[in-house]
Amino acid sequence: MEFKILRVDLSGLKFREEKIDDKTLRRFLGGRGLGAYLALKEIPKGANPLGPENKLYIMSGPVTGTAEGFEAGRTHFVGKSPLTGLIGESNMGGRFAPWMRRSGYDAIVLEGKADRPVWISVINGEPRFHDASKLWGRGVHHAEYLIRKELGVGPKDGGVVAIGQAGENLVRYASIIHAGSRAAGRTGLGAVMGSKNVKAIFVMGDRQPEVADRERFEKGVEHLKEKIGKHPIKDALNKYGTAVLVNIINQIGALPTRNWTKGTFEKAEDISGEALAEKYLVGTRGCWGCQIKCGRLVKTDDPKWGVPEGSKGPEYETIFAVGSNWENGDLQSIIRLNHLLNDLGMDTIEFGNTVAVLMELFEKKDQLPEEKREELLKLLDGIRPLFGCPCPAMELAYRTATRNGIGEVLAQGARALADYFGCDCVAEARKMSLPAYDPRAIKSMALAYATSNRGGCHLRAYAVSFEVLGVPVKTDPLEVDPKKAKMVKEQQDFFASIDSMIVCKFNTFMTPSPEDYVDLLAGATGWDVTAEEIMEIGERIYNVERLFNVREGDPGDYLSRRLVEEALPDGPAKGETAKKALEVLLPAYYEERGWVDGKPTKETLKRLGLEEFMYII
Repeated sequence: MEFKILRVDLSGLKFREEKIDDKTLRRFLGGRGLGAYLALKEIPKGANPLGPENKLYIMSGPVTGTAEGFEAGRTHFVGKSPLTGLIGESNMGGRFAPWMRRSGYDAIVLEGKADRPVWISVINGEPRFHDASKLWGRGVHHAEYLIRKELGVGPKDGGVVAIGQAGENLVRYASIIHAGSRAAGRTGLGAVMGSKNVKAIFVMGDRQPEVADRERFEKGVEHLKEKIGKHPIKDALNKYGTAVLVNIINQIGALPTRNWTKGTFEKAEDISGEALAEKYLVGTRGCWGCQIKCGRLVKTDDPKWGVPEGSKGPEYETIFAVGSNWENGDLQSIIRLNHLLNDLGMDTIEFGNTVAVLMELFEKKDQLPEEKREELLKLLDGIRPLFGCPCPAMELAYRTATRNGIGEVLAQGARALADYFGCDCVAEARKMSLPAYDPRAIKSMALAYATSNRGGCHLRAYAVSFEVLGVPVKTDPLEVDPKKAKMVKEQQDFFASIDSMIVCKFNTFMTPSPEDYVDLLAGATGWDVTAEEIMEIGERIYNVERLFNVREGDPGDYLSRRLVEEALPDGPAKGETAKKALEVLLPAYYEERGWVDGKPTKETLKRLGLEEFMYII
């Protein structure tokens, strides 16, 4: 198959085309895999993540935008993370990548740095630079409106990705936002885009993605559509969105609360997917080609927390981050904060965790050294960040996005904030705050977080699926069984291929085997792939990402002290820590991977055809 990249030289304001050979594509597929491979080859060791030597890879995959019914509209972004200093990658829903392929390119790579703010359009193979001076300083909603107005296109024509004020001001967890709410978040790639003086990219065109074997491809599509369409998980996600998990996770004592000092929240039902659907839901929305439609469209009636009717409602992760983790049971405030953080272009998980650390610091300010206490109060400038009180968060969000006062410190992330004030009160791995599943109550998630190459993440191995939801089998979440190491490793490999095809991980709840994707991938590409090859490709990708980290001085596979040493004080997992899980599961995991102390061996690299990177180890 043909895979065409648009290379954007921002320093010289030039464009050039490049084609990826079929052999490389078959080894890495596209999306996350090809992006990681190119990043390891092209981004210099020790590169400043916010310097011109870093690159931003915007990737589609071989099945992106090819057919409807199984959610193939996602986009993958890769670069060096300003938050962790390691591999930075993020997966975003919506419709951007299908429009990018239609515009004539399967990927766009941003290189260098423009000497002034610009935005880029790519329409039917014709790329152009535009002056972004009038867009700079505006939120993503207004920026997209002005771009569409200038081009004379409607709201459903083409796709836009943009950064808000957080990306412009290099907040280390700034997101790239599409359609006002679809976010490439977590690793701070919005700051990378901002460091290059790129405000936005618009893509549109008429090119149809190629399919090599139409008959086999259609067979694969119908298989996925049927399995997804009949599955009860699809109906639950459509009815309640990802927030269907709030009550489920709270009931097992794994809902992080009060800055990870508790595992249950007494007001969980008030901020659940059920409450959102009953009180504020006005519609649902899906990504390109999706039949699940898990996205929430909402309205609120409180003047203090109002959002435009039809705004995107919060995901489960945001509800935890600015809800239970702050002991905030006001769902309307969560809806409003979600809307604001998206407009500013800021990752809701990292922001929520960072402010939770700030709340604990403020609560314990009298325990800080006098000079640190005085500095904290001076930076806050009268703001009182209290648990259970969401009002100050609006001001904190603006200050963070503009790096004003306390926002200068908050812009560095939760780990940096805790370190700055000398309080080890953070839940993180590889300097990235954890999402909404406490690993003290779900043991496999301890391993999943610790070994995630991009930092603490639930989407590189979603062990919740088998520990809690029973997909494909049900395990005991409190049991520490070495067999779980293999389950996590295999899920990481499978998900790496899923992120490279690219399809939505929600599909894997209903189609949990690589065998489900053989006909789809073989039909789209013309390769006679097998389920075993799909898994091997994923393993190769995971090792490439790990090599990037090893080269950049990876701190290793760990969880922060709070999770390993402080036991949960409440709920079904009362008395549990993540210590034993790491002690038992990490050695078993390394054996499964063919790694020693978290690093691939030469034998493993040779088996995966990665000899060109032997020099790293």
